[in-house]
Amino acid sequence: MRRAGPADVEAIKSLTRLAYAKWVPMIGREPKPMTADYERAVREHLIDLWEENGKPIAMVEMVPGEDNLLIVNLATHHDHQGRGLGGKLLAHAEDTARALNLHEAQLYTNAAFAANISFYEARGYTVFKREPIAAGGTVVWMKKTLT
Repeated sequence: MRRAGPADVEAIKSLTRLAYAKWVPMIGREPKPMTADYERAVREHLIDLWEENGKPIAMVEMVPGEDNLLIVNLATHHDHQGRGLGGKLLAHAEDTARALNLHEAQLYTNAAFAANISFYEARGYTVFKREPIAAGGTVVWMKKTLT
């Protein structure tokens, strides 16, 4: 695991597109992480990469706030999904929050992504808000109190 920098932008874009491509047919558009400005994100957010053989295969993008850590993106290359990397990255984000003396982690996902919601609920996250998406659908906000 290592912190991403400007030289990683293209790899992050590619990884994210591959990780989220499976959702496009379900919602009829590209999910937000597929269209994000990663040039800006590597400057303004914390992005940590999980690498194998020198190549990023998973990532977590985080934004520290005053009282919580927002997990903006948790993505695993489609060829490496199902190996537990998502859980490891989520635990890493929670450890990052604790190191920053933040006692809550928050994240959001599309309500249509039931597998994501189940994944987060199984790791102690609870839904606290739902919001409509301008492009159609609903965003589900989840949080977890960290001890």
